[in-house]
Amino acid sequence: MADSIDRREFLKKSGKAVAAAAVFGAGYVAFAQRPDFPVVQEAEIASADYSLADISLKNKLAVAEGGSPAELGRRAVNALGGMEKFVQKGDKVLIKPNAAWDRTPEQAACTNPELMAELTRMTLAAGASEVVVTDVTCHDPRRTFARSGIQEAVEKAGGRVIIAYHYRISDAEYEEVDMGGQILSVWPVLKYFMEVDKVINVPIVKNHTLSRATIGMKNLYGIIGGKRHQLHQQIDRSIVDLSLFLKPTLVVGDAYRVLMRNGPTGGSTGDVKTAETVFATVDQVAADSFGCKFLDLNPSQVRYIPMGQADGLGQMDISKMDLVTA
Repeated sequence: MADSIDRREFLKKSGKAVAAAAVFGAGYVAFAQRPDFPVVQEAEIASADYSLADISLKNKLAVAEGGSPAELGRRAVNALGGMEKFVQKGDKVLIKPNAAWDRTPEQAACTNPELMAELTRMTLAAGASEVVVTDVTCHDPRRTFARSGIQEAVEKAGGRVIIAYHYRISDAEYEEVDMGGQILSVWPVLKYFMEVDKVINVPIVKNHTLSRATIGMKNLYGIIGGKRHQLHQQIDRSIVDLSLFLKPTLVVGDAYRVLMRNGPTGGSTGDVKTAETVFATVDQVAADSFGCKFLDLNPSQVRYIPMGQADGLGQMDISKMDLVTA
């Protein structure tokens, strides 16, 4: 995958000449008062754009209903042309679940492990050289990956799970990069998200008490370390900044079980409804907009969704999407 490696190097180096100036721009100043935030002398401007240029996928949203999580995931991706449409032979692929919480699959706070296993198998069958699964979790990552069932399922399917800790515990795993966002500029990004050829975002659909919903765009909080809770003061803008920085190759939404209340942590199965649905699209905004239906929300009620559309990230009007029944 010489071409892909060259691409990764280019993405990291292309903005380096102006990075030092950007460090001292508005975004860094906004967070420079944090007493324990490291003093950054310079940072690379980096892009993590893994989106495809295939316009035939632009307006498509595949929806699979009724079946096991694995079957639903397979049907949804196949309805878009199969995993081969997204993964080339030799690609190193990172599949990003929501594995933030020490919860069982029945509590619906983390991505379904059966779905993660099936996507791992499909990605390897498409010719990927390696499938890596990781997340910057909120609870202890050893416990979240074990109790969610994701680690066992992914490893049995042939993938590799990387247990990552927050920035201050294991800073060797993070790179200070300039994301160029309105409020998110220089921030520690888990390096594995910068070292692959493709990223597949696999969020679970659930309630979030602050942003109202956490689906695909909010799931990208799991690529960064540092004191993420400080971003909650401007959570909607930070979600859009992250989504502009990391553009996944594919979004596969897990609405097999949906946490309707007390998210994102959850804990009570009484807050969970079963919807037996998985959807897939390359459009980040459309994915989140479609996911709102499971939470009984209008997408306009979730502020970061119209903000994302306004910033050119995608389409929130699902009636303008080509819905494909999988």
